Amino acid sequence: MSHSHDNHAHDNHSHDHHEHHHKDTFITKYIFSIDHKMIAKQYLLSGIIMGIIGVGMSLLFRMQLAWPEESFKVFSFFLGEKMAPEGVMTNEAYLSLVTIHGTIMVFFVLTAALSGTFSNLLIPLQLGARDMASGFMNMLSYWIFFLSAVIMISSLFVESGPASSGWTIYPPLSALPQAISGSGMGMTLWLVSMALFIASSLMGSLNYVVTVINLRTKGMTMTRMPLTIWSFFFTAILGLLSFPVLLSAALLLIFDRSFGTSFYLSEIYIQGQALPNMGGSPILYQHLFWFLGHPEVYIVLLPALGMTSEIIATNSRKPIFGYRAMIGSMMGITVLAFIVWAHHMFVTGMNPFLGSVFMFLTLIIAVPSAVKAFNYITTLWKGNLIFTPAMLFSIGLVSLFISGGVTGIILGNSALDINLHDTYFVVAHFHLVMGAASFFGLMAGVYHWFPKMFGRMMNKTLGYIHFWFTFVGVYMVFFPMHYIGIAGFPRRYYSFTAVGNDGAAAFTDMNAFISIAAIITFTAQAIFAWNFFYSIFKGKKAPQNPWNSTTLEWTTPVNPGHGNWEGEIPAVYRWPYDYSKPGSDVDFIPQNVPFSATKSSNLPEEDAEIAKEKDIDGLLGAQNESYNR
Repeated sequence: MSHSHDNHAHDNHSHDHHEHHHKDTFITKYIFSIDHKMIAKQYLLSGIIMGIIGVGMSLLFRMQLAWPEESFKVFSFFLGEKMAPEGVMTNEAYLSLVTIHGTIMVFFVLTAALSGTFSNLLIPLQLGARDMASGFMNMLSYWIFFLSAVIMISSLFVESGPASSGWTIYPPLSALPQAISGSGMGMTLWLVSMALFIASSLMGSLNYVVTVINLRTKGMTMTRMPLTIWSFFFTAILGLLSFPVLLSAALLLIFDRSFGTSFYLSEIYIQGQALPNMGGSPILYQHLFWFLGHPEVYIVLLPALGMTSEIIATNSRKPIFGYRAMIGSMMGITVLAFIVWAHHMFVTGMNPFLGSVFMFLTLIIAVPSAVKAFNYITTLWKGNLIFTPAMLFSIGLVSLFISGGVTGIILGNSALDINLHDTYFVVAHFHLVMGAASFFGLMAGVYHWFPKMFGRMMNKTLGYIHFWFTFVGVYMVFFPMHYIGIAGFPRRYYSFTAVGNDGAAAFTDMNAFISIAAIITFTAQAIFAWNFFYSIFKGKKAPQNPWNSTTLEWTTPVNPGHGNWEGEIPAVYRWPYDYSKPGSDVDFIPQNVPFSATKSSNLPEEDAEIAKEKDIDGLLGAQNESYNR
C-alpha cells in the first residue's frame, strides 16, 4: 500500500514539474484545469449563476401567486409575449417555471454547488493528498455538468416551451408529447440534460470515494478524518447507489416517448382516441424516481451538515461533541435514506400495509438526525463562541434543520399525510430542511473556506448583514406556508381564484406576504454577491490560518500551488478537534503536531502514541523522499 502511495506521490511531482515548465496557459490554468482547487471554484461560480436563475424563476411565479392574473412588465420582459401576453402569465408558463426552478435548485445548485465545490476543495486538502485520484476525470465531470446546465437553460428557449410536468416529471404527462405543450421538445432536452448530469455526478462521486480510501497521508486513519470528509464520503456513496436508478427511470421514459414502448403508459384516451399503449404503470416511474429522490435529500444535506460540524467546533473553540456518534449518525442516515422512498407515495393507492412499513422507517430516520442536532447544541454549550459569518450560518442551519425536520415527522405519518399531501405544507417542509438548510451550509462553507480558495478575506460586517436578512427572510417566506398548507392551499396551482370560494381572499393575502418576503430576501443576496466578487480581487490578504483551525488545509501556503504543499506532505498524529485542551498553552493543536511536542496536555493513552510516531515519521520520510527524488 505504502509503496504504491509513494509512487503516486512521485508521479504527481514529476507531472507537476512538467506542467510548470511547459504549459500553464490561461486555458490549462483556468478553463480545462485538472487542479482540484480550480475545479472547486468553477463549480462554485456555476452554482451561483444557476442559483440566481433558479431563484429568479421562483420570484416570477411567486408574483403570479400573490397577485393572480395581474399584468406585470417584468413577465413580458423575461417570458416574452407568448408566455405572458400583455404581461399576464399563462398557466403553461407558470408550470414550466415551477418545473425548471425545482430541477435547477435541487440538481444544479444544491447537489453540484455543494458537493462539487467543497468535496473538490477539501478532500485532498484535509486528507493530505496532492490532488484527487484522477484529475482528468475530475475535469471531465465538471465540463459534463456544465454542458448539462447549458442544455437545461437552452430548453427555456424552445418554441413549445420547457418541460412543465413538475420537477418530478411524472408520466403520463411527461410521456405523451401531445399531452401538454411542455411535453414536446422541452421535455426531451430535460431528459438529455439530466442523463448528462447523472454521468457527471457519478464520475465525481467515484473520484471522491477512491481519493478518501486510497490517498490519505501517513497517520490519517479513518477515525482521524474530519467530519467534513466523512460527510462527503457518505454523500458520494449515496450518489453512486441512487443516481443510476434515476438514469434508468429517465431512459425508460425516453423509450416510452420515442420508441413506442409502454413502461409507464397503460390504457389512455386522448380526445376520444384510444392510444395503443397497454400494461404500463406510472407508479413504476414514481418508485424509480423517489428511490433517487429521497437519498437526494441527504446528498444535498450531508455535505452541509459535515461542514457545519467543522465550523461549529472551530468557532466554539472546543472539541466536537460525540465524534464517533456523528459518524454513526451519518452512516445511519446513509442506510435509512434508501428505504424510506415510498413516503412520497402514501396517496398513490399503494398497499396500506406497505404504507405502515415505510411510515415506521421514515420515523426512525428522525433518530440519527436528532443525534446530529443534539451534538451541535452540546458542542455550542459553554463554548467560547466566536461569531464569524460562517458560524452564524452554521447555527442558522441547525435552527432550520430542526424546525424543518419536525414537520417531516408530521408528513411521515401516513394518516396525516393523506390530508397534507400536495399542499403548501409539504413545500414549506422540504424548503426549510432541504432548500434553506443546505443553502445555509453552502454559505457557511463559502465564508469559512474563502481564504483558502482565494487567499483573501471576505468583509465580516457585510457577512453579518447578509446573514440576518437571509435568516429572517427565509423564515418569513417558508413559515407561513405551513399555515396555508394546513388550510388546504394546493401545490402547483396557477391561480386559486377559479374555485369561486371565499377562502381565496385569505390565501391571496398570505401569498402576497410570502412573495414580498421572498423578493426582499432575494435582493439581500446582492450583498453577498458584491462581498464575494469584490473580496476575490480587493479583499484583505488572508493569514495562513485565519480561524486558528486544526485541520490540514491550513498548513498549506496561503495560495497553494498545484500540489498543495511545497515540499513535504505533513503527517497526522491526532484527531482533528484538539481545541482548548487542558494543560496546553494554546487553544488549538493542529493535526500535524506530534504528541511528543505537547507533553503537558497529553492524556495517558496519548502518551502511548508517542512510541508509534517513529513509524509514522519513517513512512513519511520514505513518502517525501520519493517525492523529492
